[in-house]
Amino acid sequence: MREKIRSVIENNLNVFDSDVEFSDDDNIFRKGFVDSLFAVQLLDYLEQEFRIKISSQDLNIDNFYSVNRIISFVEEKRRQD
Repeated sequence: MREKIRSVIENNLNVFDSDVEFSDDDNIFRKGFVDSLFAVQLLDYLEQEFRIKISSQDLNIDNFYSVNRIISFVEEKRRQD
């Protein structure tokens, strides 16, 4: 799961520096690596790839700002189903 999520983020970076690095705890929005359009794409990707349903109640940036937060969110959603 970690590799898939990192890959999606890396493939959608707003930064055009091939040497850019980020940790799994870095806030990808605050660092300017991704934008709000990517957030919408990310939600769609997570629903499709991990077969979860993201509700309007889940739409909190705290669930999606880092790789680790996304993983925790997806794992929690899977437990609920």
